[in-house]
Amino acid sequence: MDYGLSFVAILLLLPVFLVLLVLVSFDTGFSVVFKQKRVGRFGKIFMIYKFRTYHIKTHTKSTFGKWMRKTKLDELPQLFNILKGEMSLVGPRPDIPGYYDKLENEDQLILNLKPGLTSEAGIKFRNEEEILNQQKDPLKYNDEVLFPEKVKMNLEYYYRLSFKNDMYILLKTFSVLR
Repeated sequence: MDYGLSFVAILLLLPVFLVLLVLVSFDTGFSVVFKQKRVGRFGKIFMIYKFRTYHIKTHTKSTFGKWMRKTKLDELPQLFNILKGEMSLVGPRPDIPGYYDKLENEDQLILNLKPGLTSEAGIKFRNEEEILNQQKDPLKYNDEVLFPEKVKMNLEYYYRLSFKNDMYILLKTFSVLR
């Protein structure tokens, strides 16, 4: 399902990709695609793709980049991560090294899943950047509140893994993005 849907989505969204490529190149400069190491299935590190939302020279988020992040359009290139088999449509959002790769005990079960483009935790915390910006100590808040809650939600997903649940999460994602 992941390969077929992501391939069809890429074909259907090709005009959107092309427009975004042009707009991002004018807005933030080249290179248009941002790559970052993330922790994948079984703790394997992979490069995630996103449209760049920061100016290369000033390292500040662009106005267009803010809009792309809010609409999640910056994450469209992750459809190629799905085609490469590194990600799934639904699964725990991939995190930077230092979090999922440090999980212990039962929490490590999350690493048996491919990271996903969307998840229950991703939907709940879709405005994570805003939440963190409101905190006195964003890193501490992430480490003590957000990340443990995401782990809990991703473990629940692991135990309820089913096609029906994935369809529910995909539909919920589309309803939230409207």
